Amino acid sequence: MTDSITEQRLVGGPRPDLDLTQAEWQSSTQGVGGVQIAFVEGYIAMRNRRSPEVPAVIFTPAEWRAFVLDAREGEFDLT
Repeated sequence: MTDSITEQRLVGGPRPDLDLTQAEWQSSTQGVGGVQIAFVEGYIAMRNRRSPEVPAVIFTPAEWRAFVLDAREGEFDLT
């Protein structure tokens, strides 16, 4: 697995010093989509379940809240 400190991207800022190798990744309970998230040291990491070798995107709690609220409002709907 390549979730290392040097391969993370933080949305809107510098990379935090996180080690995701022991992260407990969670998938949707509805089984829809391929996104997994993990809560690590006060940050939220998001990765593609089907390609876990791709670096995770790291959110601060404020960024995550904004992302979730926008998603609920349909901001990212592609249809």
